[in-house]
Amino acid sequence: MKQKLDPDHKIKIAVGDKGKLEFRLGDVMVVPDTKISLKKDFAPAFTGGFDDKEGALEHVAANVTRLSELQEKLYAQDTYGVLVIFQAIDAAGKDGAIRHVMSGVNPQGCHVTSFKTPSSEELDHDYLWRATKALPQRGMIGIFNRSYYEEVLAVKVHPEYLAKQKLPGKPGGKVFWQRRYKEINRFEKYLTANGIVVLKFFLNLSKEEQKKRFMDRIDEPDKNWKFSISDYEARARWDDYQQAFEDMLNHTSTKQAPWFVVPSDNKWFARMAISETICLTLERLGLKFPEVSEETKAELQRIREAMLKE
Repeated sequence: MKQKLDPDHKIKIAVGDKGKLEFRLGDVMVVPDTKISLKKDFAPAFTGGFDDKEGALEHVAANVTRLSELQEKLYAQDTYGVLVIFQAIDAAGKDGAIRHVMSGVNPQGCHVTSFKTPSSEELDHDYLWRATKALPQRGMIGIFNRSYYEEVLAVKVHPEYLAKQKLPGKPGGKVFWQRRYKEINRFEKYLTANGIVVLKFFLNLSKEEQKKRFMDRIDEPDKNWKFSISDYEARARWDDYQQAFEDMLNHTSTKQAPWFVVPSDNKWFARMAISETICLTLERLGLKFPEVSEETKAELQRIREAMLKE
């Protein structure tokens, strides 16, 4: 299985009438065993110097078809499962990316799980329990809208959430969080060893663009439902969340499951980068329809001839 993507791989896309969009996969990837600065190394407005939104969305549409064909083979082969994780600050566009990129996938072969505040039952289990229950079967694509990574993001920023988990001892502190990162890495290594491909996208949004999107949700009545007071309250902890995201990326981008930091100030570029990365990963699995034996082929022909005579 050649599922690992080379950060030096160049993505070259003929887009619209303005030539080609070209960028290195490493431009949107946290290379394992390197330390990144979210602020210095990844620009939320990055587009590879390209600005043809219409042409880019045409390519997203083409990737939707491409992904549909790959998913059919994934389902038929029944060897691998695919787990796609989306993490982001509020208003970064997770829902829209999932809706657009996965629009062509057969609903029978895809399942989306949104992780909200843990229930009392979930808090009575280990923190990976609810995610484990939602893992995709072989042949399926599972999408996590937020995930177990909230345990080193929101829970890290808000210690009161950790207190609700009723853990033994005195949870918290550097050693505690280092252990959680290692537990998550071991969990994902276990998944990949068992045929579950883990794709992780962090949608990188600037504070200025978040403000614009929040204002749109307030100013446009049809978007009022999208805005919540908790979104605004989380914005007040912007720096804390950015540090938590950076720590997460540095500690959990591994060879078996690297993080992709998707520039998200421009939704069209984010959707193109996400769809291209998913398609590239699935193509590297060498997916094929199951081969039918000669005996079965002969039987099918006999059945065909019998039906022609009906």
